[in-house]
Formats: sequence, structure tokens, C-alpha cells
Amino acid sequence: MDNEFEQIRRNDHLPARIASQFAKRIYKGMLQPGDKLPTEHALAKSFGVSRTVVREAIAQLRNEGLVETRQGVGAFVVEMQARQVRLEDGKQMDRHAFRDLYQLRIPLELEAAALAAVNHTPDQLGQLEDALADMAQAEDWSDAGVKADLVFHRVMAEATGNDYFAQFLGVISERISHVIIAARTQGILQEVIARTIDEHTAICDAIRSRNPEAARAAMRVHLTGSAERVGLSIDFY
Repeated sequence: MDNEFEQIRRNDHLPARIASQFAKRIYKGMLQPGDKLPTEHALAKSFGVSRTVVREAIAQLRNEGLVETRQGVGAFVVEMQARQVRLEDGKQMDRHAFRDLYQLRIPLELEAAALAAVNHTPDQLGQLEDALADMAQAEDWSDAGVKADLVFHRVMAEATGNDYFAQFLGVISERISHVIIAARTQGILQEVIARTIDEHTAICDAIRSRNPEAARAAMRVHLTGSAERVGLSIDFY
């Protein structure tokens, strides 16, 4: 495989950007089913990032159904018919795309929060609490903060007990990361961080209490606040 990857900007969510470059190659047919991705070491060297970042990028590709990983062997592009739900790659994440994204997230994540409140396991609750703690400890909402935020939503989706929620939220996680990053650049950063953590804490508390209505309401507050932080006013019908 050639090494002509696009340069990764340090203000981007690194795993998402690396995953996006591989997704483009897969959709364009530059990588065919059965092709093996380079090793973590080779990719880390090519992109100038840590192997942890590479592992997260491959995990995202796996969540999107584009690759499969084989223990001790590596990551391989999967057959088209074996892939899960996918989004068209390369969509410009502007104001209009953000609005479209929220129109999808509202029904999806409100119901996911409610189902997670009913169906979560003790282990999943612990993972939510760990993600929340990681968000609080991330300095200035760095990549670690973005990652923790995405992990929180992923675990919540898994806690629904319905694999479709995890699949759909996994597919749009890269788009969600754009919203999180955009929110950091608008308003006073520490206020953005504090509000975001408070909103996730309320969601976690409601899930812990196994109160689906409270979880749904807390998620609604979060999505409203999240949209406002990127300059959107969203409607609930």
C-alpha cells in the first residue's frame, strides 16, 4: 500500500480523521475486500501518531462494518454484503449537515437513553461512569475528552440491549465528533466543558436510577444544549 495519506491536522479528532481516509479508499475501491491494512506500527509511523490512536481508528472502521480484525493477524477489508449500515463518505460537515445530524440524533438517542435506563447491566453502568470521569479529567476538552464523550454515547447505545442502536450510533460517531470539536471553538471553553459534563451526568444519573422518562428528558436537554453550542436551535415535535 502506498503512503500517500492526507496530513492529519492536530486540531482534528485524530482517530476519526484516520478512519475517514481509509473509508474513502474502501468506497473508491482502492482497498478491496480481503485486503489487509498495514500494521499498527506502520500506520503510526505513516501518520505520525501513537499506536493507541491507530487502534481507535481501526475500531471505528470495525464499528462501521468496513473492516474485521483477526486476533494476532491484523485488520482486513470486509465484503460489501457483510458490511453494516454505512453513510456516504465525504459529506461536508457544515451548519446544514449539523442540523441534519441532530434531526437523526433526536429520536435515536432519546429512545436509546430510555432503553438504557431499563436494560443496562452493572458493567455497562460502570463503563458510563468511567467515561464520565474521563470527560471530567480531560484537559481543555482535548482528544481525550472527545473520545470519552463518544465512548459515553457508544456504551449507552450498547446498554439498550438492541444491537441496531449500537450499529447506527457507531456509524454516525465520526459525524458527532465534528460537532463536539466545533462546540469547543464557540463560547467560553470552560463553560462549554462544564455544561457538557453536567448534561452527561444527568443522563448517567437517570440511567442509574432506571428511570426511562428522566433519561429521555436528560438526553433532550443535552441535545438541545449541544445544538445551541454550534449555533443551532432545534425543534421537538
